[in-house]
Amino acid sequence: METKRQITIVLLLFVIITLIGCSVSVHSTNGDYKNDKLVGAWKGNVQFKTGAFASIEDLEFMYVFNEGGTMTESSNYDEVPPVTPAYGVWKKIGQGKYEAKYEYFWTKAPASFKEIANGGGWLPGGYGVLEEKIILSVDGNTFRSIIKYNVFDKTGNPVEGGGEAEVTATRINF
Repeated sequence: METKRQITIVLLLFVIITLIGCSVSVHSTNGDYKNDKLVGAWKGNVQFKTGAFASIEDLEFMYVFNEGGTMTESSNYDEVPPVTPAYGVWKKIGQGKYEAKYEYFWTKAPASFKEIANGGGWLPGGYGVLEEKIILSVDGNTFRSIIKYNVFDKTGNPVEGGGEAEVTATRINF
């Protein structure tokens, strides 16, 4: 009877230690993002200093930084010409400092209305890659950033139009 009790206690301790180990493992995997001040929805004013978008003075980005290190970005110009939202990843690189990298597909304009009438349209042209260095304010409600933007054709060759931009963003709250 005593041996059976000792085995039960050892098994119970093994289960408890295993559960604690799993809890620590899950926490350390998500620990880089959980409760991070960048997580959430943001609206940013973007001003390109160079490149094809430098003449646009009212460009805005909507960002969502997810707890797992993924993100989504969309702009008020996503329909001019039609392009997809951008999808990517982000990481913390220091106290209040982050890097994000995200990509989107761009489309090329039809050569003529006849091309649209014949079933063509805004066909794939390539993709854009944005790399952003973010500095979060101390209160976590605003950030400033610098974007480096590169454009590629469908085969991955660089094309003109990239540039650099400055961003000021505000957290979206109730």
